[in-house]
Amino acid sequence: MTTFLKETEIIDYSNQEIQKLAKTLSANCKTDKEIAKNCFEYVRDNINHSGDYKDNITTCKASKVLRYKTGWCYAKSHLLAALLRANHIPTGFCYQRLSCSEYKKDIYCLHGLNAIYLKDFGWYRVDARGNKKGVDAKFNPPVERLAFELEKGEFNLPEIYAEPLKVVIEALEKFKTYDEMINNFPNIDLLKNINHRINTHTITKRE
Repeated sequence: MTTFLKETEIIDYSNQEIQKLAKTLSANCKTDKEIAKNCFEYVRDNINHSGDYKDNITTCKASKVLRYKTGWCYAKSHLLAALLRANHIPTGFCYQRLSCSEYKKDIYCLHGLNAIYLKDFGWYRVDARGNKKGVDAKFNPPVERLAFELEKGEFNLPEIYAEPLKVVIEALEKFKTYDEMINNFPNIDLLKNINHRINTHTITKRE
């Protein structure tokens, strides 16, 4: 599990503010489940989803997401991973390929979320993008309650990654405004990933 606890340039959990918040969120908790729930709900509810709020700033590094209190789904997953890893809870990155018709017609893009390794449940996916009308993501292991039900043409990438995908980092670092992002969402080559399709409601759990 050491690879899922690693600090990186993007998941920079040695940052003083991340450390402070991580300790606050874990105070008086007796289990990893309690800590994970507090961290998840903080990121879900206290960090703007940049697309929902049309914030004209693009964050990537976990410490920047916390500083500016905004991030696209990918960036919010970076902060959640940093808070959990700071609390010694293994955390990875998962992705779905979804329709982006909310922002632009007839395009698909990656959607970022997390997988958390909980001692009593194994790998458990959560989606801290932020709730709104029609979106009600929750933390209730072992039951997954993600932001979106997959529809035709949408699918889960089955891997749990120790680091964010390169294509995601490149997009967040290159495109800085709301308009730039909605025209340049990170995506994957469908043909190259056709063999990675799995059913619309489950993901392979690796222990």
